[in-house]
Amino acid sequence: MPLKTPIRILLTSEERAELESIARGLAIPHRTVVRAKIVLALADGATVSATAAKLATRRRIVQKWGKRFLKKRMDGLADDPRSGRPPRFSPGGGHASGEARV
Repeated sequence: MPLKTPIRILLTSEERAELESIARGLAIPHRTVVRAKIVLALADGATVSATAAKLATRRRIVQKWGKRFLKKRMDGLADDPRSGRPPRFSPGGGHASGEARV
């Protein structure tokens, strides 16, 4: 008897359309594409093991994103805020104050 996954995802048509768009995206970060593919596979009834093998990732990663999607829906695909010290320099380079050194 095949293993059954405890993660049952039912998608609305809007969610499915958005996830399929993300999964096909070429200008979207790879991690976001993989997360969308995980959710789509689980929604189509694939097991955690089969999804992990298909996407060349670990079972715990598939479980993590499947459970997060169930809990937070589309918002769950985004990264959670990280702890730690705030950035010291601005993303554009230069100093935190925004002034460039001469």
